[in-house]
Amino acid sequence: MRRLRTLFLLGALAAGPLALAMPTPSLAQGRPNVAMAESWPDAAPADVESVDGILAALYDVISGPAGQARDWDRFRSLFIPEARLIPTGRGPGGEHGYNVWSPGEYAEQAGAFLEQNGFFEREIARSEARFGPVVHAFSTYDSKRNADDPEPFARGINSIQLMHDGDRWYVVTIYWAGERPDLPIPGQYLPSGNGGGAP
Repeated sequence: MRRLRTLFLLGALAAGPLALAMPTPSLAQGRPNVAMAESWPDAAPADVESVDGILAALYDVISGPAGQARDWDRFRSLFIPEARLIPTGRGPGGEHGYNVWSPGEYAEQAGAFLEQNGFFEREIARSEARFGPVVHAFSTYDSKRNADDPEPFARGINSIQLMHDGDRWYVVTIYWAGERPDLPIPGQYLPSGNGGGAP
């Protein structure tokens, strides 16, 4: 009996653990629209009417010269309230780690650095997959201190999950890794690669 139960559980998990853990959302069970969240800023329509628009807004809102305050209400308006931003990397001792931030926590953690030092980030290539209201974008970026710097000081890939609620696009998760000497960006995720290109 125990073996049969174990096999049943393994089979059920293989079929989809999230589907077993959570019923299909409905208007009665979940939040049908992010507008129901209190005190969440409204987005500019052009920022959220398309995948291209919301990704362009995401990079634009964090970019600017030293001394320029960022519009953190605009930043928050791109996300669902429960969104997460998850940077991952390697520490000085070689250990792997990550942080998990809400949009507000990201603004608190990164805002002062961006505004004091100057920071310009742009998408240089993208590969994208879509199923109904769900989009996954592998968005390759480069980062500069000044917009006219000849070379970026950093590059990496943002794994961005987007949702369309019937009215507009939202960012659900951004999970990213920076390029390192031992972790070069594969060619297919660069502008000259087969899988990407600047949008």
